[in-house]
Amino acid sequence: MTNIVASASNITKIFDAESGRKDDAITALDGVDFDVRAGEITGLVGPDGAGKTTLIRLLAGLMTPNDGTILVDGIDVSADPESVYQRIGYMPQRFGLYEDLSVQENLDLYADLRDLDRDERQDTFARLLDFTDLHRFTSRLAGNLSGGMKQKLGLACALINTPKLLLLDEPGVGVDPVSRRELWKMVKDLTTEGIGIVWSTAYLDEAEACDHVHLLNQGQKLFGGKPDVLTGSVKDRVFRLDHFDGNKREVLASALNREGVRDGTIQGDAIRLLFAENIIPDVSGISGAENGRLTPVAPRFEDAFIDILGGGPDGQSALAKDYRQIEATDQPQIVADRMTKKFGDFTAAHDMNFSIPRGEIFGLLGPNGAGKSTTFKMLCGLLSPTEGNGSVAGYDLRHSRADARGALGYMAQKFSLYGELSVRQNLEFFAGIYGLSGQTAKGRIEAMIDTLELRPFLGSDAGGIPLGFKQRLALCCAVMHQPPVLFLDEPTSGVDPTTRREFWQHINGLVEKGVTVLVTTHFMEEAEYCDRIALIYRAETIAFGTPDDLKKEASAMAGKEDAAHFTMEDAFIAMIENADIVRENSDPAKEAA
Repeated sequence: MTNIVASASNITKIFDAESGRKDDAITALDGVDFDVRAGEITGLVGPDGAGKTTLIRLLAGLMTPNDGTILVDGIDVSADPESVYQRIGYMPQRFGLYEDLSVQENLDLYADLRDLDRDERQDTFARLLDFTDLHRFTSRLAGNLSGGMKQKLGLACALINTPKLLLLDEPGVGVDPVSRRELWKMVKDLTTEGIGIVWSTAYLDEAEACDHVHLLNQGQKLFGGKPDVLTGSVKDRVFRLDHFDGNKREVLASALNREGVRDGTIQGDAIRLLFAENIIPDVSGISGAENGRLTPVAPRFEDAFIDILGGGPDGQSALAKDYRQIEATDQPQIVADRMTKKFGDFTAAHDMNFSIPRGEIFGLLGPNGAGKSTTFKMLCGLLSPTEGNGSVAGYDLRHSRADARGALGYMAQKFSLYGELSVRQNLEFFAGIYGLSGQTAKGRIEAMIDTLELRPFLGSDAGGIPLGFKQRLALCCAVMHQPPVLFLDEPTSGVDPTTRREFWQHINGLVEKGVTVLVTTHFMEEAEYCDRIALIYRAETIAFGTPDDLKKEASAMAGKEDAAHFTMEDAFIAMIENADIVRENSDPAKEAA
C-alpha cells in the first residue's frame, strides 16, 4: 500500500471578517479530508476562492486550522511546525523570492536556509539552472525576469533540497506550454524518489495527468479520487458541432442559451458542447446550426469539472449588451508594419508584419521571451519601434500616439491597477483618465459595477480581492470608455476555467459589436477563439493563420493525417520544435565545422 506522506482530516478554516461581525466571517474550508501519497502527484483544483491556497498554507504550517488535524510525515503540523518546515518544499502562488537579489543569490539564499551541504551545491545549481534555462541569467535581478522565468526560479528554489512533501501552488501560471511540459516532466521524475507532491492548478490538462485529484468549491470537497473517474461521469455527453452555416460566436451563444446544454467552447471553426444527462443531443433550438453536424468526442477532465460545478455561463454578455456598436469600416484597426525592437545588440522583436480588421480576434502566441509582449507594447504605444511603424484605429503610432491610446483599452499581463486604492477608486480614476466626467462617468461606473458583480468589493483595496474579481476589475477599467480596440496581454492568467469562460463570453460579445481584439495567452484552448494567430519564437514570426490551419500544418509536420485530434497545444509544441530543428540545421558555425 502506498504510504501517506501528508493528510488533512476534517479541516475547517474560518477567517474573521473585517467588520468584526460573526455573520460576515468567511469559511474557507469546511470539514475537508485530504491525503497525499508518497511517490504520487496529487492535484488540487477548483474555482477562485474554493480554498486551494488556504489548504496548501495549512499543510505548510503557515496557518492553523480552526478544527481538524494535519499530519506531514507523521508530525502534527500545529504542534510542531518547525519540524515540518524541514520536510517540505513550498512554491507559493505569487512570486515569493527576493526581487532585488540575482538569480544566483536567490539560489544561494535558499541553499543556506535549507542548510544544503556545500559539496552538493554546484551540482544541484547546475541541474536546476539547466532545467529552467536560467543559466544565462544567473546575474540578472529576479525582479527583472519575465513572469515565466520568475516561476521557474521559484520552482528551482523549492527544489533546493529533496523534501518529503513538495507543495506547488499553481506553478504553471504565466508559463508557456513548452516550459510547462518540461516543468511537469521534472516534477514527475521527483516521484521516483518517493516525494509526495501537491500540484494546485488552473490548467485542467495538468489535473488530468495527476495520480489523484481533489476538487474544492466554496470550501467543500466535491470530488476526491482518480481523475479518469470524474472524467467518466460525462461519457457520451460531449460532442463536436461543425459544418454549420451561422457565425461561430452567435452559434455558441445560442447553444449556451439552449436548455440541456451545460457548456460550450469554440474550437477553431467548430464548437465543443457538453449536454446534460438524459438529453438527446441535437441541434434543435441552436440558431445558425440547423444544418450542422454533431460528432461524439472523448470527454476531458475539464468537461467534468464544469459539469460538477453546475455548468458554464449562458451565452449572453451583459457587458456587450450595453456597449456601443463600432462603426463598420474597411480600414484595418491594428497594423504592424515591419515593426522591430532592439535593446542594444539584442533584438526582442523582428519584422512584425500583420493587419487586423474590425471585429476580429487576433492572437499572439509564443514561449516566454519570444517577443509577444514587446510587440504588444509597441502597438500600445508603450515602446517605440527601432524600425517600422504601426497604427491603431487609424492613428499612426509615430505621429498620433495619444489619439491611438485613447482609442484602445489595455489589460496588462500583471494586475496593473492601483492595489492600495479601493475598487471604486480605481474605477473613478480610470474614468477620469479616459476623459469621462459628470453623469456620464457615474452612469458608466455604476453599470460596470452591476454588470461584473463588483459591488461586494467596492470598499476593498483592489490588491486584496480574489484573482477572478481582479481580472473583472481590470477588464472594467479597460473598457470604461468603450474603445473600438482591445489589447489583452494574458488576461486570464491564473484564473479558473469557469472564470475564463465568463471572460470570453464578454470578449465574444464585444467582437460581435465590432470591437477588434489583440490577445496573448498561454492557455491554448483560448487560442481556439482567435480568428487568426501569429506564432512568435525567438523574436520572429514562425507561423501564421487560423487555428485550424495551424493544427493542420503542425499535424502534417508530425506525420499525422487526422488534424481533428490535434490540439492547439500539440500544434504549438510541434512548431516550436520544428523551428529549433530548422535553426540548428541552418547554423553556419555547425556547417563550417
